[in-house]
Amino acid sequence: MPASATKALRVAVLADSDTRWKWGALTASRIAPRSPGDADIRLDGYLLRGRATPTPRQLSEVGVHADALTEVTAVEFLRAMGEKEYDLVVLALVGGGVQAMLHGLGRVWADRADRPVVVTGYVGVVYEKLADGLLLRHGADLVLANSRQDAERFRAVYEGVGADASAVTEVALPFLGGAPYAGEHDPYTVVFAAQPSVPDSRRDRTYLLNRLIRHARRHPEREVVLKLRSKPGEHTTHIEELPYQKLVQKADPPPNFSLRYGNMGEVLDRTDLLVTVSSTAALESLHRRIPTVVLTDLGVREALGNHHFTGSGCLASWDQLDEGHRPVPDEAWLARQGVAADGGYETAFDAARERIAKLLARPGGRAPLTPYYTPVTAPGYLPGILARHHLAPDGHPLPGAPAADKEPGPVRQVVRRAARGAYRHGVQRVAPVIRRMGEL
Repeated sequence: MPASATKALRVAVLADSDTRWKWGALTASRIAPRSPGDADIRLDGYLLRGRATPTPRQLSEVGVHADALTEVTAVEFLRAMGEKEYDLVVLALVGGGVQAMLHGLGRVWADRADRPVVVTGYVGVVYEKLADGLLLRHGADLVLANSRQDAERFRAVYEGVGADASAVTEVALPFLGGAPYAGEHDPYTVVFAAQPSVPDSRRDRTYLLNRLIRHARRHPEREVVLKLRSKPGEHTTHIEELPYQKLVQKADPPPNFSLRYGNMGEVLDRTDLLVTVSSTAALESLHRRIPTVVLTDLGVREALGNHHFTGSGCLASWDQLDEGHRPVPDEAWLARQGVAADGGYETAFDAARERIAKLLARPGGRAPLTPYYTPVTAPGYLPGILARHHLAPDGHPLPGAPAADKEPGPVRQVVRRAARGAYRHGVQRVAPVIRRMGEL
């Protein structure tokens, strides 16, 4: 039933990384329908156990409050959804995880007409695997598109395969905000927003680091910052095999060069020029009218994601920046990307709120979840997707699926941390060595 004026809306967010937790929790707070007299929402966070489960430091950096926060397996989450009452469930997961949860939730709520409204979407720019990711998210009540352009593309994909496209709902990135840029700081500050997986080669990452250091040497009066997403041993949405922290150990940066962690919004408070390859940080910066550059040094390529910014007016190279170039963003492009720098951001989530309110108030409850992928439409694909989360094709847990009835004991916690550490060591140390040996 919908929440009343004296009762908080009950929301659950399932996330598989720090960035998706941030997106999911902030999205939930923006799309939850509330009248002026309503109480605030109750937000329960669930962190999907895996290689990218956020550390306490990462959760603290995100800065999003939850009334409860629990680490779970997929099967444990589904059990909780069968036992607890929620109005809204946000799936902030990679596509395969969303698909598995949709089938699992469909089974858990098979006999419930008053099931929660299910929402999913993307944490940032969608520049690869568009059809694959979208079809894996099909079946949610709302599939959020962060811009007008994305909404059009999403509907075209669904309609192109004969799937219902009515769930696509245009919103904006939930973490845009902050004070508009008011002019240069003292000292003038250049920030390079690093990405864990773009570019992915040592040569390209070393090149970008060297150009950033060269810019710092060329402009000793400026503060030059390398903004990092995670510390060595931590994972975010993507795997980082070659952390910049390790590459910089072999360099000799000048005194005006520094590394920085922390909330991106706080870093942007002190930024005069944001430089990146294709990070979503560019959209945060553009929203605040901070001069923003998307680098072309390594080409404008789908593999880098910077092709998404064609037409933005923000594409430039380090050579141009060294000579004083400052980009001027294209206003029409900004409008289509949901940046809403013209002040329209406050209404960007209205359509989603209204849609959720109508679903919660619908007489007779909500219809069952109906993903596009089923054992009939994708018999060679779907079972593997579900099995990764220990689910059978019908959404039931597979025999032996991890689903503890209580919190893990001290020994299990130690073993789990050791296993994660071994995995991350393999990704960041062993895998690159093996790859280099293979190239000999």
